[in-house]
Amino acid sequence: MTSNDLYLEYFGFNERPFTLLPDPDFLFWSRSHRRAFSVLEFGVITRAPITVVTGEVGSGKTTLIQKLLQTLDNDITLGLISNAQGGRGELLQWVLNSLGIQADLNGAYVSMFQQLQDFVIEEYAAGRRVILLIDEAQNLSIEGLEELMMLTNINSNKDELLQLILVGQPELREMIMRPELKQFAQRVTATYHIKALDRAAVSGYILHRLSHVGGTGAEFTSEAIDMVHEYSRGIPRLVNKICDFAMVYAATEERKTVDAAIVEEVLEDGIFMPGYQPSEEAAE
Repeated sequence: MTSNDLYLEYFGFNERPFTLLPDPDFLFWSRSHRRAFSVLEFGVITRAPITVVTGEVGSGKTTLIQKLLQTLDNDITLGLISNAQGGRGELLQWVLNSLGIQADLNGAYVSMFQQLQDFVIEEYAAGRRVILLIDEAQNLSIEGLEELMMLTNINSNKDELLQLILVGQPELREMIMRPELKQFAQRVTATYHIKALDRAAVSGYILHRLSHVGGTGAEFTSEAIDMVHEYSRGIPRLVNKICDFAMVYAATEERKTVDAAIVEEVLEDGIFMPGYQPSEEAAE
C-alpha cells in the first residue's frame, strides 16, 4: 500500500484534496479570484481588445483559465498559447500554430501576417470571433508585446475581430507600464491582479477542498491553519503543498486531525520548499 493509498483510505477521501495540478472542479472562489474571473468574462463579453490578469506563481491563474474555457460560447475560435518566447516573427508562428493555421514557418513575416488576417476575417464572416489567450505572458519580450499590439490592427471600425487575453506573473503588469509600451497599455480595457489569500480565505480554501473529496472539513485545527497561512503566504499552491504533506504525516501516525505540531514537523523536516526565503518572523 502506497502512502497516497494510506492517506486516502485513512481519511476516507475519494481523491487527494491538495493535488498541485490545476483543476477547475476544485476552484475556490475567494473574493480576489471571483473578481479576476469577472474581469476575464468582461473582456470576452465586451469584446475588449486586450485583457490582462496577473498573479504570483501558484495563485491559481491557470485554474481560472481552465474555468473560463469551459464557459466560452461556440462562436469563439480560441488560440491558447503557453510560454511563448522569442523575437519578432516567432510569436506570430506561435499564434498561427495555436489556431491550427498551416503556414510556411520559414516564410516571410508579411506572408504569415496575411494568413492570420485572412483567417480572422473568414472567421468573422462566418459569425465567429478569434481570441488569443496567452498564459505565462510575462515571458514575452517588449518586442513581443509590441508585435501583439500590431496584431490588434486587424480589427476594423467598431467590430473586434481579434481579442487578446494575457495572463502572467506580476512582472507582466510592470512591463506593460513601461513608457515604450504606452500604446499597448492604452489598448488594455481591463486588468486585475490576483491577491494572496488572507487567513479567513485560507481556512475557507482548506475546508472547500476537504469537503470536495468527502472530508468533514475539520481535519485541520485552527492553529494548524494559522501556520499554513503564515508559511504559505496565502498562495494556493503552497497551501496545497503543506497540507498534502501534513495529511501524509497524520495518516502515518494514525492521527485523524492535523494540528500545529504536525505542520511544524513538515516544516522542520525541510520537505516543503516554498520557493522563497522565510521571514525571520515566520522562522521563529
